[in-house]
Amino acid sequence: MKKPSKTEPKSQSKITSKKTLTKKTAKKVAKKASAKKKTEKKTKIIAKIDTGFGNVLTIRGEGPGLNWERGVIMDCVKDDEWEWTTKSPTVPFPCKFLVNDEIWSTGEDFIAEPGKTTIFEPEF
Repeated sequence: MKKPSKTEPKSQSKITSKKTLTKKTAKKVAKKASAKKKTEKKTKIIAKIDTGFGNVLTIRGEGPGLNWERGVIMDCVKDDEWEWTTKSPTVPFPCKFLVNDEIWSTGEDFIAEPGKTTIFEPEF
């Protein structure tokens, strides 16, 4: 910080220091906001199943972004692995998988854990 000279009025020094403080405060607020975004937890669901060439796997359920009426297409990350990520819900939620959003997986609903990666092996 620049010291005021004898010829420079003291009020100028105060203005400069307020500007510096404002910039520093803005940087700190921005850092905190970006750190908060990085620590925001996600819920990831992985389905290990080979649906065959040309087919897609969808997910339906009661979690964030899901419903029982229409499926959400999962991302195919390997030949036999599908992935879907969402903001973390606060409680476990049921879900089910479908091939091409038409053929339901057999058995009971799967339960996904909030803030975690959960791996399922659906059968059709």
